[in-house]
Amino acid sequence: MSSDVTVVGAGIFGLSCAWAMARRGARVQVLEAAAIGAGASGGMVGALAPHAPENWTETKQIQLESLVAAEPFWADVAAVGGIDPGYARSGRLQPVTDPTRAAALIAGAARHWPGYSMTLVEGPAGLAPGGPWLRDDLTARIAPRRALAALAAALRAQGATLTEGCGPVLAADGPAIWATGAPGLVALGQALGRAVGSGVKGQSALLEFDAATCPQIYAPGLHIVPHGDGTVAIGSTSESAFTQPGPDALLDDVIARARALIPPLGAAPVIDRWAGIRPRARSRGPLVAPWPDRPGQLIVNGGFKIGFGVAPWIAEAVADLLLEGHSRIPPAWQVV
Repeated sequence: MSSDVTVVGAGIFGLSCAWAMARRGARVQVLEAAAIGAGASGGMVGALAPHAPENWTETKQIQLESLVAAEPFWADVAAVGGIDPGYARSGRLQPVTDPTRAAALIAGAARHWPGYSMTLVEGPAGLAPGGPWLRDDLTARIAPRRALAALAAALRAQGATLTEGCGPVLAADGPAIWATGAPGLVALGQALGRAVGSGVKGQSALLEFDAATCPQIYAPGLHIVPHGDGTVAIGSTSESAFTQPGPDALLDDVIARARALIPPLGAAPVIDRWAGIRPRARSRGPLVAPWPDRPGQLIVNGGFKIGFGVAPWIAEAVADLLLEGHSRIPPAWQVV
């Protein structure tokens, strides 16, 4: 099916939706106010981690389906565009602080993750604390900036057009996707006369340390993600109130906690620091909904902490809706 679709915003949601539609034969243009990945998608962590496999919900099921779909999704992007997005199913370790809950998580994974598992293991030497850890083989990683570059290259190879630096886009003709992050939530709230979400500051760091074959580490409020290029990403803060948009002393605390948990990181130099404003919808889930009074135009926003994880599923669901007229988007995500 051929169509003309405008995508406003070149973060993970905008580029993924553009890719899914271009692969189905749609003629797609992407308009970006600043630069690819200039917003929250331009961070460094890239943890594609599942929700806890207990108290199962529709959103958790969708995220699972998206994480499973990520491997062929990113392989296709790399094959067409020729850029490696840094995807790998690296697994994850979590320290066990509550054996009863750990047992519930293991049972939940066995029930809800077909083909994947969560088990108790002894932690690798040198990690603190000692004792058992939860290991899962579903969690994957992506290098966010390389992934966006890979999507942009694949889109261009597919015949789509990408325009950066065009300034704020206020209107579009015909079918359109508005994937404009935290500023887009503000603009939508102003149009509706009520708040639909907000921006939450997040900070992360990149250390020079080669642990490419190691699993991710997750502890409360802390993701440590080894990438394939000899770096380890550490994040992140979650700040609803903040006075400046750039990196600050709170990031130093995140780095210190990561080094305490993994002592070998103690001497690793920090080679990059990042801060950005992540879009969080009021529902705390993604927002995939018709823009009121703009027929055929969708808001795709509110990725917050799981944008890269749910992007493959959302991209295909949006393509279903705009190109085929079929919606499988859960009602909770459509509330504006």
